[in-house]
Amino acid sequence: MSAVRELSLELPHLRLAAQAWGDPQLPRLLALHGWLDNAASFDRLAPLLCEHFHIVAIDLPGHGRSGHRPPGTWYHYVDYLGDTLAAADALGWTRFGLLGHSLGGTVASMLAAACPQRIERLFLIEALGPLTAAVDQTLTLLQRAISQRHGLPAKALRVFASAAEAARTRAQAGDLSLEAAQIMVARGIKPASGGFVWSSDPRLTLTSPQRYIEAQVLAVLDELRVPTQLILAQPAPPFLPEALINARIARVPDIDVVRIAGHHHLHLDDPQPVAAAMLAYYARR
Repeated sequence: MSAVRELSLELPHLRLAAQAWGDPQLPRLLALHGWLDNAASFDRLAPLLCEHFHIVAIDLPGHGRSGHRPPGTWYHYVDYLGDTLAAADALGWTRFGLLGHSLGGTVASMLAAACPQRIERLFLIEALGPLTAAVDQTLTLLQRAISQRHGLPAKALRVFASAAEAARTRAQAGDLSLEAAQIMVARGIKPASGGFVWSSDPRLTLTSPQRYIEAQVLAVLDELRVPTQLILAQPAPPFLPEALINARIARVPDIDVVRIAGHHHLHLDDPQPVAAAMLAYYARR
């Protein structure tokens, strides 16, 4: 089993931290984690896959050990697509596969549709396109986003007395097992006066000023032609209702869908069934 290796990727606009598993000569997978998570999201899954893939899991900008966007800028969703391509370029990868969970899966699915010449395969966990909003929410979201950035004082960072306290808090807030939270928190905190604080950029928790409407996402998924496997937790979480995800699945030609009992972070809580499904699909394709 391959040991994990730490990487640092210098992008034109910031530095990304990353972890790598497997022989670089194997088929490539760039792994993208979820919102407020980090590359450690794949710490238990990647070792089960690395005999078949060379996996590089990045900390997205503002997450984990990666750099934050400059002061005065926003975390626009579409920028993550550019960050992903820039990370692949820094690795020297022209064509590669994507493995994405939650936010990372939304980015992976949109990028694969937009740049099929770069993406050779797609593994999605608990994501198929981004969250959307109704047209009549446009002004409300914009007003809330502007108010949070320009009308309210910045909140003080919460200080945790220990990494264990931070892990317990993360487990309670994120539907994670305590063991999974400990793995994620080890990469997601930094020392501060009196203990530890989250290393993620606090701006990540602010309201997004713009969201796609559902018709836009469906139009993108109509053009998703990259071989795709989607792994979903059962029961479905409230932010990923079955009616919505099934309507999106119906728009993707030749998608392989696997439903596994578990929670939103099922690949970290119990990676064995997820790895088995992925490797079975890869063997078929």
